[in-house]
Amino acid sequence: MIDNLNKNTGKSLEQWIEIVKSQNFVKHGEIVKFLKEQHEFTHGFANLVAHKANESDAGSADNQDDLITRQYSGKEHLKAFYDKLISEIQTFGNDIEIAPKNSYVSLRRKKQFATLNPATKTRFEIGINLKGQEPKGKLEPEKPKAMCSHKIILTDIKDIDKEVIEWTRKAYENAG
Repeated sequence: MIDNLNKNTGKSLEQWIEIVKSQNFVKHGEIVKFLKEQHEFTHGFANLVAHKANESDAGSADNQDDLITRQYSGKEHLKAFYDKLISEIQTFGNDIEIAPKNSYVSLRRKKQFATLNPATKTRFEIGINLKGQEPKGKLEPEKPKAMCSHKIILTDIKDIDKEVIEWTRKAYENAG
């Protein structure tokens, strides 16, 4: 993605980081909005630059486990959702990249197929990339221009059922 950023925009990641830092943004979302609105970035490239500028990506973290621990601070009971989902998802294949970020975990194959996010103290969200799929059952549409096309909201660990795993598996298969 970093190579494509330079090809698509004519500027390197380092140059974009300088541009972003000169704006004195405080929040990740401010950077994403600026890049999308002022420089016509796609969400993926804007998100990449924002994470790199804030050093909030997995590559900038000292320890990926620390990122996950921080995600569940004050939401420790939701860590069981993450553990159960990761355990199931890892049975899909051995080509899954688990990439923790500051507030969620990205699951990638050739491209991102899902995100795992302790969204609030009472809600866990799975972001699912299934463009063109009609929402049905537990699969809800995501906001336009979001990182994922759909989401599944979980409030009880029992909500992680066959349907949830099947939607996630379908996204995994489409990302290969």
